[in-house]
Amino acid sequence: MLESVFVQVGVIVGIAAMGGVLAQWLRQPLIVAFIAVGILLGPSVLGLVSHSSEIELFARLGIALLLFVVGLKLDLHIIRTVGPVALASGLGQVVFTSVAGYLIALLLGMSSITAIYVAVALTFSSTIIIVKLLSDKREVDSLHGRIAVGFLIVQDIVVVLVMIGLTAFGKAGGDFHLGWEALKILLKGAGMILSVALLMRYVLPWLLQRLAHSSELLMLFAIAWALLGAAAGDALGFSKEVGAFLAGISIASTPYREQVAARLVSLRDFLLLFFFIELGATLDLSMLGAQLGAAIVFSLFVLIGNPLIVMVIMGFMGYRKRTSFLAGLTVAQISEFSLILAALGLSLGHLLPETVGLITLVGLITISVSTYMILYSHWLYERLAPWLSIFERKVPHRESDSPVENADGIDVLVVGLGRYGAALASTLRERGSRLLAIDFDPSTVQQHLRDGYMVHYGDAEDPEFVGTLPLNRIQWVVSTVRDRDINRMLLNGLRELGYQGKVAIATSSRRDAAWFEQAGVDLTLIPYADAAREAATKLMPKPAVANDPVGDPV
Repeated sequence: MLESVFVQVGVIVGIAAMGGVLAQWLRQPLIVAFIAVGILLGPSVLGLVSHSSEIELFARLGIALLLFVVGLKLDLHIIRTVGPVALASGLGQVVFTSVAGYLIALLLGMSSITAIYVAVALTFSSTIIIVKLLSDKREVDSLHGRIAVGFLIVQDIVVVLVMIGLTAFGKAGGDFHLGWEALKILLKGAGMILSVALLMRYVLPWLLQRLAHSSELLMLFAIAWALLGAAAGDALGFSKEVGAFLAGISIASTPYREQVAARLVSLRDFLLLFFFIELGATLDLSMLGAQLGAAIVFSLFVLIGNPLIVMVIMGFMGYRKRTSFLAGLTVAQISEFSLILAALGLSLGHLLPETVGLITLVGLITISVSTYMILYSHWLYERLAPWLSIFERKVPHRESDSPVENADGIDVLVVGLGRYGAALASTLRERGSRLLAIDFDPSTVQQHLRDGYMVHYGDAEDPEFVGTLPLNRIQWVVSTVRDRDINRMLLNGLRELGYQGKVAIATSSRRDAAWFEQAGVDLTLIPYADAAREAATKLMPKPAVANDPVGDPV
């Protein structure tokens, strides 16, 4: 056992770095590697690191910053947009998993009280892990990412109420009144939301404008605001996640959110390392062997059943099967709250240590497997798509409201409206081209619609969506998304649909450009290299060196 906290932190960071390098070499998710490092360092294996308040503090700080950054990316318009589906899918999945999990637990011979705890533990998904994975894949801003974050926040609120109820059930003496506690939670929640709304309207814009003169002071305030929000959420009986999330939302409508979010990412990732290490270090492997059979049954239920119910609900509400599938995969694991719930049941005398070990093992299995499912979600969808049509209405109206059906005379289809894509679309428009643009970020779509563009929400990786576009009238399809896999799937989809026009693909490297040229793409674009070549031409019309690499053709 390492007694010095400083030495513990040094050992954790050093071994985690080596584990991360090994995982990267093996092409494995870093989250799974960090949990494995926690198990290795924890009491069950080497015993070098134990659960300590200092390590827990680092983990909680990382969680607060993670949810704060998520809140920064969500404005009130987006919350109103995904609110109904988030509430319906979140509550629907909670009810389905609780009932089905309870019946499975009874069939496995558990008592009613134990079955209740196990069923509830299976219900909640890990907001922290899912948001981290979506952030790494840059899908938090996608429609399915925002819906997923929405119903994960709904789950976090529900778990607070459930823990209040279970605590009330375990109290003796009749001095704990569930109805009164629930009313207090509702009043506190309303007060917290009202306070945030008033600060957003009257205080924060003025304050941030003055703090922005110093970037260091702005960042210090952002960190302090995130932690104060998390502390307020915890003090009022909600989770730290809910408080930090609301703190992020409170400044999401200001012009400084992108700067704050970008500069907090590295600090967030460093502190989150301790959460995953702590999660692995707290696992007691000695209790897990006898529970393996039941753990596999419950894990399969969570990995398959939870995504299915989300897909059913979202399909009924009019979303495409692809959006439903990608959002559904995010609930294919249990949460860190499940372990907290198990610990609560043990302290109240409702659960035996063996049941706590069972829930822990289910958590380890589902977190590990679902991490791969989310990281390879697009690959999974590509192979399962033919069997997923039963989860989609004939007309998925939630994602079909667009001017595409009546779009005549389109010259160019622009895929992706990031900085490069938006600039390209604007230039083409100025030169008289009639263009249609698509993007997977709903807020970007709304912004360009307000600017007068013909733009539609959609994902270039979805061949069925591409099939809804008026390809027979388009002369050029231009993808500004510099992702080789996305562009490859777009190109394959266009060919399968018999598209006869020309294709231009933006890439990040000359190697990718050469690959797409061999695949038959008519034009490859390398934004930075193209911009550098144009700048060099303006500075020096005749190259000073004959073989100047800047002047090489793409």
